[in-house]
Amino acid sequence: MLSRVVVAAAFVWLLCAGRVPAAEPTRPNLIVLLCDDLRADCLGCAGHPKLKTPHIDRLAAEGTRFRNAFVTTSICCVSRASFITGQFARHHKVADFATPLPPGSLQAAWPAILKRAGYRTGCFGKWGLGGVEPREVFDAWDAWGGQGEYFHEVDGEQVHNSEYLARRAVEFLRSGPPDKPFCLLVYYKSPHDPLQPDPRDAGLFRDDVIEVPATYSLAAFEAMPEFIRVSEGRTRAIKAHPTPEAYQEFVKQYLRLVAGVDRSVGKIRDALDELRLADNTVITFSSDNGFFLGEHGLSHKWLMHEESIRIPLIVRDPRLPAARRGQTNDELVLNIDVAPTLLDLAGARIPDSVDGRSLVSLLSGEPVKWRTDFFYEHHFHNAGTIPRTEGVRTRDWKYITYFDVNPAYEELYDLKHDPHEKRNLVNDPAQRERLDRLRRRYQEYVSQLGPAVLPPGPPPKPVGR
Repeated sequence: MLSRVVVAAAFVWLLCAGRVPAAEPTRPNLIVLLCDDLRADCLGCAGHPKLKTPHIDRLAAEGTRFRNAFVTTSICCVSRASFITGQFARHHKVADFATPLPPGSLQAAWPAILKRAGYRTGCFGKWGLGGVEPREVFDAWDAWGGQGEYFHEVDGEQVHNSEYLARRAVEFLRSGPPDKPFCLLVYYKSPHDPLQPDPRDAGLFRDDVIEVPATYSLAAFEAMPEFIRVSEGRTRAIKAHPTPEAYQEFVKQYLRLVAGVDRSVGKIRDALDELRLADNTVITFSSDNGFFLGEHGLSHKWLMHEESIRIPLIVRDPRLPAARRGQTNDELVLNIDVAPTLLDLAGARIPDSVDGRSLVSLLSGEPVKWRTDFFYEHHFHNAGTIPRTEGVRTRDWKYITYFDVNPAYEELYDLKHDPHEKRNLVNDPAQRERLDRLRRRYQEYVSQLGPAVLPPGPPPKPVGR
């Protein structure tokens, strides 16, 4: 008996002296839920007047909702590469739908790093990148590089994509060893066009009238430069919602798809609770880009306007103190910040190649000097039907340049007083100094980040204004 006391006392002495390592802290499980074309304002917690998203709202109530989250390129293939790598398009070099992540970027992506660090990895849904499927990075894989379909046949049943992904995610959670951390990517197709919601949601919003945006008017459309008025965004708008009645149904279908995602999120949350994994699982909810719903007479994304580049971003870390839950944050955060955040949470080293910044300090409320602007780039031109765009957005101002226009066309918006971007101030003499300052900041970014990575094939021919 005495010997046991002596041994125990010796162990305590060694532990206090730092000669016996303390138990390693439990690493969190990580789940990333990524939608396709989901705007920042189409959630209940973001104040949507019609749409109810109780399960996503619960994530926000238990975590942090970032109210100024953006993508650095508004198109799915490029943005998804940025989510995975934490890099601008200039650096991960994915510029179109056929190009895969280069091997170096893939191995420096956060799922690959965490797999090497002992995490069990899974990916289900729209991978969205070209080339050979990176199955070696994931222990469980049921994903696809293209757009995929909204309905999957399972044992003779037609199952909607959002329901299908919930089932696959729950299977992954149930099949894992309890003593091994996991990271899981769930890539929804919703609410991407063509809009095909789950039949269970067909009755939603049937008797509602959807309010049109502030710039849903002929005058707002005609105020756009000609090369945008004839661009792919206008072509898609005319096809999708050519009349006010068609517009109402288009938006309702979009919202029904979001409601289906919310139900899917709820099923995943229920499984975490049932398996007693919720208290150590960090959940990140976001989207690969925003979406025009008729603003300026346009549809889809690509351009640098707010509806296109703003995304929802919610991070729920249940390990934080209760006082840090249900908070909102207004710093400028980006899709390239997600990768370093997840690595930071897992205690893994963040590669020097990462362009983004970890959000952990913002989640925990630590004082930190944060970015005051960011760089935007979009080079996929679709044979000239999409204007190529770059620019800089600050907290209150936005500078855009369309460099395929001859001469180059620029836009300057005062977002504080003109949040809907109705008035281009680029020719306002009172804003000449500000315009010059933002032009210089834009050139600084171009110089620092290096040359753009352009899609294969000839560049589009210059167009007039």
